[in-house]
Amino acid sequence: MKAREYSFPRYLLSKQSVDDRALNKDVLSALKANLPPQPLRIIEVGAGVGTMLRRLVRWDVIQRAEYVMVDEMAENIAYASEWVKAWAEEAGLSVERGGENHARVFDTRREVRIRFERADVFDFIRKNQTPADLLVAHAFLDLLPMPESLPKLLSLTKGLAWLTVNFDGVTTFEPTIDAALDAQIERLYHETMDRRATGGDSRSGRHLFGYLRGAGTELLAAGASDWVVYARNGRYAEEEAYFLHFILHFFEESLMGHGELDEAVLADWLNARRAQIERGELVYIAHQMDFLVKPIGGGVRIMDTERK
Repeated sequence: MKAREYSFPRYLLSKQSVDDRALNKDVLSALKANLPPQPLRIIEVGAGVGTMLRRLVRWDVIQRAEYVMVDEMAENIAYASEWVKAWAEEAGLSVERGGENHARVFDTRREVRIRFERADVFDFIRKNQTPADLLVAHAFLDLLPMPESLPKLLSLTKGLAWLTVNFDGVTTFEPTIDAALDAQIERLYHETMDRRATGGDSRSGRHLFGYLRGAGTELLAAGASDWVVYARNGRYAEEEAYFLHFILHFFEESLMGHGELDEAVLADWLNARRAQIERGELVYIAHQMDFLVKPIGGGVRIMDTERK
């Protein structure tokens, strides 16, 4: 797969089936049990192209809601605003557009009003006037500086926060190519997560237990949400072969030119892994954690200094 063929929106679409399996079902059950009566106001940060909204509608978790999708990538928001028609019609819903940034999907039983908000999450937090009943952050918290980001994020909800697919320090590729080299590449890749200029933590899943407690929340449920991708009879489900190629693309972007790793050695390793995908041999596992929390005492306070 050539570099020009890599599309981030397509990657987000390709991992829908991976996330469907991964999301912790006990945490999801706790979410359903604790949701207040609908209609709901929901804010999703790092919303991508809207796959979580589609999932919540498809799984009948939400029937009536105002759903605010926040993402800083113009490409994601543009794709989401167009894609909503496809998945809504697939679910038997009608679609109405209310200008460039609004849509309504509905039938006789369901009505979800969607707002597409292109914004940096912290800029959105400063502007937001109405806390949500539910904050959703999917595969997002491990990209932010922690724990200082949590009080700001949690100020977006007066009720629940569903925080899903937070990476927790374990990446596995099978079959082994070279045990020592595999371990080195995985270690160096995790270290790049910890050194991002924008923040990040390769073990955010385990650390969130303490961070969430320190941010003044009650833990309602937690559990593993591991990505486990493998082929059956030599074929990957849905678009999961593309997903695997994109994971290797992340490795290439992060590690090519790394001072501790010879470029030719990395290139050979990537080529071998890509060949395993083409043969339906590669197994990929990433350990992650889901959380459902609610603020203690009616909300998380943000000091003025934290808003700056």
